[in-house]
Amino acid sequence: MTSGATGSGTAAYRDAHPELPATHFRMLDGLVVSSIGLGTYLGDEDDAADRGYGEAIVDALNLGCNLLDTAINYRAQRSERVIGQTLVALERELGAGFGRDRIVLCTKGGYIPFDGGMPADPSAYVLDAFVRTGVLRPEDVVGGAHVMTPRWLEDQLGRSLRNLGVASIDVYYVHNPETQLASVPRPEFLARIRAAFECLERQVAAGRIGRYGVATWNGFRVRPDAREHLSLEELVRQAEAVAGSAHHFGVIQLPYNLAMPEAYAAATQLVDGERLTPVEAAARFGIAVVASAAILQGQLSRRLPQALTTAFPGLETSAQRALQFVRSTPGITAALVGMGGRQHAAENLALARTEPSPSGVESLFTRA
Repeated sequence: MTSGATGSGTAAYRDAHPELPATHFRMLDGLVVSSIGLGTYLGDEDDAADRGYGEAIVDALNLGCNLLDTAINYRAQRSERVIGQTLVALERELGAGFGRDRIVLCTKGGYIPFDGGMPADPSAYVLDAFVRTGVLRPEDVVGGAHVMTPRWLEDQLGRSLRNLGVASIDVYYVHNPETQLASVPRPEFLARIRAAFECLERQVAAGRIGRYGVATWNGFRVRPDAREHLSLEELVRQAEAVAGSAHHFGVIQLPYNLAMPEAYAAATQLVDGERLTPVEAAARFGIAVVASAAILQGQLSRRLPQALTTAFPGLETSAQRALQFVRSTPGITAALVGMGGRQHAAENLALARTEPSPSGVESLFTRA
């Protein structure tokens, strides 16, 4: 496999799908990515779930999805491993059409992961696997499960590379860094995130990642006076302090869906004294926005208000309408949705043949 996704490789993936509208594909820091990405968060830690994900990945790649998102702690490292095993098998069997240079791999580090399943004694597992090996010190752990020291991130990246069977990861996220703010004051948090960014810039220089970012849950959505608030301006300043204007902090991930619209609708960010939404702030800094939880872990696949049918006509299911809302929102690069089986891939990627509808999004906010 080549070391990572490339601009020419991802463009070749797009060009191999002429049946899909050009608007299905977007630019993410020089890479062409599908507007719908495959998520791997949910599911049991067992072989049946692995098989379901493996089949969904194959179908999704065939149907026009080249953005795969995971994290080392998802399903006790099994989600990363099934992606790696599936990609190796595809390239071996089918060749360049599924080459590494065409597929954008994203993963995250921050939470302490188990190894294949819940250990009988979690504390003993952490002690043996990480403390006694010098990977972390007990005082590095925040909230019982979160770590973002350089030593930890370097170790976790190495494990993710092995799990995925690749030489480089295209987007590496610090996972929910706002978790730290529950336990440490903001100046200490900024020092910690700066150290993390220094580590990740070194990993970019070494060719182990292509670019980095932060994957969040509450941080960008809450008010500036909230304890766990993340300021994108502050994060960019830390990256600039480390590497100047040539830094590789290029992507943020946050939940955005019909029930959690703050990324587009709430001015939670201050940039040069101006109140902006997270999407607007990201655009100001040239940072891509990836939306997680597009159908809120299945909750938005149930019956939705008639306004959604009116805003997004011609779609068959509530899940498709919820996903169309996210991928149609101006400023959203890609919408992530869990696909744990072939039926999920078929339903979600049927939407790829449909043009996004920014006017449908605007009609909903106008009604509101």
